[in-house]
Amino acid sequence: MDRDRHQSVSERDARCADAYAPADVALDGSNGELALGAHLITKRHGYEHHGIYAGSGRVIHYAGFAKSVYRGPVEEVPIDQFADGHTVSVRSRQLPKYSGAQAVLRARSRLGENRYRLLTNNCEHFCTWCLLGESRSEQVHACLRHPLAGIRALLCLVSTFIGNRSKTGHAVVNAA
Repeated sequence: MDRDRHQSVSERDARCADAYAPADVALDGSNGELALGAHLITKRHGYEHHGIYAGSGRVIHYAGFAKSVYRGPVEEVPIDQFADGHTVSVRSRQLPKYSGAQAVLRARSRLGENRYRLLTNNCEHFCTWCLLGESRSEQVHACLRHPLAGIRALLCLVSTFIGNRSKTGHAVVNAA
């Protein structure tokens, strides 16, 4: 029975992973230090979580609902906490308006901000603001352009919420 349950979870994960395109370059840890201001992404269950590499193994991101049902602020955390057991990738941008130390300074200027909104001010909005000077989310736009993909992503988020709640006995949501 565990085998059947595992297969259905794997199949569900595969369906949810298709909701968004993968990030551009996977990290394997052997390439040395990441570029300061790199746009980092972790694929989660039905969505991608975004952050800005701040150097010394730390990432600045909008915590959102990553830790609980209460939204979290913009925070700087170790990269393993940001990854939360998932693979970390880098999204390359040809011509960011802000890069390196400039992007990190922009990210740090918002530390402690606690105005997370899933559709209008999420972790991806934060990263594009840090790098491009404009707040936008391709994930949100994809859901609006393709309502079925949006419904699928929403179902994946609800499934994650229910799974985390049953595992820990606490209400925890992993949403970008």
